[in-house]
Formats: sequence, structure tokens, C-alpha cells
Amino acid sequence: MKKMLVLCACILLPLYAVSAFASDGSWDQVKKNGKLMIGLDDSFPPMGFRQADGKLVGFDIDAAEEVGKRLAIKIEWQPTAWDGVIHSLNAKKFDCIWNGMTITEARAKEVAFTKPYVMDGQIAVINFKEKRFKGLSDLKGVRVGTQKGSSGLEAVKKLPTAPAALKEYEDYPKALLDLEAGRIDVVVIDNVTGRDFIAKRPGKFKTVPGMISKEPFGIGFRKDDRDLREKVQLTLDKMVKDGTMKKISKKWFAEDITNPKKF
Repeated sequence: MKKMLVLCACILLPLYAVSAFASDGSWDQVKKNGKLMIGLDDSFPPMGFRQADGKLVGFDIDAAEEVGKRLAIKIEWQPTAWDGVIHSLNAKKFDCIWNGMTITEARAKEVAFTKPYVMDGQIAVINFKEKRFKGLSDLKGVRVGTQKGSSGLEAVKKLPTAPAALKEYEDYPKALLDLEAGRIDVVVIDNVTGRDFIAKRPGKFKTVPGMISKEPFGIGFRKDDRDLREKVQLTLDKMVKDGTMKKISKKWFAEDITNPKKF
């Protein structure tokens, strides 16, 4: 765990340190446009997802809308395929990625992250009636599913035994449908999202005890957009300090998982 925290620190510090460079105009442009365009996978509860009426809701939605309110700009959401979200960001289809995005060394080469705002991890979800798996070490010769382009792909590599088969899905709901139908044995998924699916489908799924990995969430920006990233970061810092992030966290998770001291 200590080694992981040191690694995270080494990756993150140069990414969210306050810049001493001249203004790059990124915040000025967003302010001029009057809106911050955010890319996301809109089927990722409880971070960002659609209600039955089509309304976009979730932890990240509430947090971003509050940032927009404080900066006097509108938040505009741009649903996009997760496996191409970084390419879309750097192609300037939106201004940032705010959607439970795990900070990884590979991603840090392509985007600049804020400080972590949530600590999450990867878990293994199985069919509720499954009795073979008492712990992660029991996941031998299994068929695993996870989302394309997700940190779940890296987590699969950390399983004690390589899977017999690995299937990548456009989104987690499709993976869970295959799990329920018995076409795969395990879904590797973010802890907060997996537990949300389990809570909403009682008697369908359960978790294998243990966490495959622990991962910090950050907001991703283009590397050149230092001003915009710092403006959002400073606003988030104020929201942590005044208790707003804690309030939003308790609404969606029933506990505070945004405390920076935990990281």
C-alpha cells in the first residue's frame, strides 16, 4: 500500500502542481464561451448516469454543476465512448474528462490530472448464486468481462491467475447482463459502480471478498490547459474545505470518500 501511495505521489505531483508559467488562455476561453464542456460515459453509476426519464445525475454531475455555479459558467455534458475519451479530449471535442477517471501512469502521459478527489478501487462481481469463489485467489480459469478502455483491464492483470478468457464491453451494464446470463463468470469493475449495480439488483450479484486494486479518481485536462485545470482545482479545494464535497459524497455513497487525508 505504501509503495502504491509513493507511486501515485510521483505521478501526480508534477501534474497538479500550481503552474508558474504565463497564462495559456484556456480559462479565459471557457469563461468567454460561458460553458465548460465535459466528456463522460453516461452509463457509469453512481458517478454519472441517466435516470428513467433521461436526466443525467450522479456524484460527478453534482460536483461539476457546483463548480460551474461557483465559476458562473454553464456545464455542458458530452457523452462519449470511454475507450476513445482521451483521444476526444485531445481532439478538443470537450474541455475535460470528469467521470470517475482513474489516475494511471499511462493516462498521465496523455492528460494532466487534478489532485485525486475520490479514492476508489477495482472489485470482482459474480453471480449471486455462485459458490465457487470465496476469495480472489479462487478466480482460476474463469471468463472475465470488463469495460473497454477502463482501468479494469489493468486490474485483470493483477488477479492471482490469468483468466481463461477476457471479454471487453462497451459499458458495464452489458457486461453484467452477460454475467447474469452465465456467459462470463466475473466482471471486474470499479468498487463504487459495482456496489451501486448490486444495490439496485438485489439477489442478482455479489462481490468476491477483497479489493483487486486501490485507485484515485481525478479530472483529466489537456496538458496545455494549465489555467483551466488550476481554476477548477482551486474551486474543488474550496468545496472540500467548506464541506460541500463531503455533503455530495454522503448523498451518493452514504459516507465521505472525498477526504484528501485518505490519499
